[in-house]
Amino acid sequence: MGELELFEDVSNPLDSVEDMLRSQDWVFTRTQEEELTVNVTGKRGQYKMTFIWQEEFNAMQFFCEFDFTVSPERSVTTNKVLRAINEDLWLGHFDVPKTTNAPIFRHTSLFRGWTHSSGAEHVEDLIDIAIAESDRFNSVFRMLANKDKMDDSMIDFILSDSAGEA
Repeated sequence: MGELELFEDVSNPLDSVEDMLRSQDWVFTRTQEEELTVNVTGKRGQYKMTFIWQEEFNAMQFFCEFDFTVSPERSVTTNKVLRAINEDLWLGHFDVPKTTNAPIFRHTSLFRGWTHSSGAEHVEDLIDIAIAESDRFNSVFRMLANKDKMDDSMIDFILSDSAGEA
């Protein structure tokens, strides 16, 4: 079996993403064949989701970006928080890119051998996980964006899991 045969049935998973978003009546933008964005509302915030298809690697990169930024002066504290959060995640990771300073949840999925419909459940799960994790840590990132002073004990406190919702 040649390499061409291996990749013959792989379709652009963004077509499945579009179908899924339409079924939810979500408004999205397909800026180009390889990129799609949608704004969603979680329980604790607004998020911009971006899906980028890289055909060369049969991979889809996914970002769930928060609607606020963290001060660049907070980079040391932010890095501590990111390390603590990311150590406990099973899927994806959080980042605060220097180019935007907006917290993002990021994950890359390989799609080799998948067809148009075979990735739909995977993408739905990815969206659900991204919203849940972003909501879970929204208050942590908001504190990094707003709080004047923050010491290690405050970081430990804001990273502790809470019981229930206020």
